[in-house]
Amino acid sequence: MTNRVVLSGVIIRGPARKQSPAGIPHCQFVIEHRSEQQEAGLQRLVYCRLSVVFSGQGSQSQTQHLALGCNIKVSGFLAYQTTRNGSGQFVLHADNIIDI
Repeated sequence: MTNRVVLSGVIIRGPARKQSPAGIPHCQFVIEHRSEQQEAGLQRLVYCRLSVVFSGQGSQSQTQHLALGCNIKVSGFLAYQTTRNGSGQFVLHADNIIDI
């Protein structure tokens, strides 16, 4: 089964760096994407916001340059998470981030 996402956009919230109780570092932020895409032969404006988390020992070195307003391209997999208030959201679990 395939679950692979590549998305470019601007960091609009965060980045927030935390550590899990197990000692795993995490960097969390929200990316906003805007583009025009072709669908059914027509141009369509596309907009989305997606929470991103980058975890593991390499996360600190790969995310230390990130700041609010950075234009990036991020890739990873999607997972569904339930928030504290009970609503659900998709989160992009990143394994690669590059500046664009």
